[in-house]
Amino acid sequence: MQTMKSNQPYLLRAFFDWILDNGLTPYIVVNATLPGVEVPTQFVKDGQIVLNISPSACVNFQMDLEQISFQARFSGQPMLVWLPCAAVGAIYAKENGAGTVFADAEELQQAYAESASDEGNKPVSKSASDSKKSLSTVDSNSEKVTKLGDKKSSTKPTLKVIK
Repeated sequence: MQTMKSNQPYLLRAFFDWILDNGLTPYIVVNATLPGVEVPTQFVKDGQIVLNISPSACVNFQMDLEQISFQARFSGQPMLVWLPCAAVGAIYAKENGAGTVFADAEELQQAYAESASDEGNKPVSKSASDSKKSLSTVDSNSEKVTKLGDKKSSTKPTLKVIK
């Protein structure tokens, strides 16, 4: 299998342009604990920092396939921010939250390698028992629940005008 470049920098640039084209404010969530991340540490919370990367908030903005860099003011003090694209965990619009969250590339590669070795080089999805998230069932009254296609409805739906 040929190793492909990460699609994360390409998607990051696309979402950045899309958010700006819609007149919204792009924010990124950065993992500040990764090596090479240069951000104001006094604003890091739980290992993450949220940065406004709109043209009105920063100058000398540069984004390529490897890194993002710009100058911005934090509490009135100018600072140079530099981070590898891999440190960006999400990009979203401040106004409506539209955007995306990026999966950790190492976790994806490890999951693929495990599934390929277990199933003869065929990637498979993890079973529900392997997932960190769990689902629970909810009991309901079966008399009140009607499925699509059931034609057992005894009453005709009506609208009532309220003045």
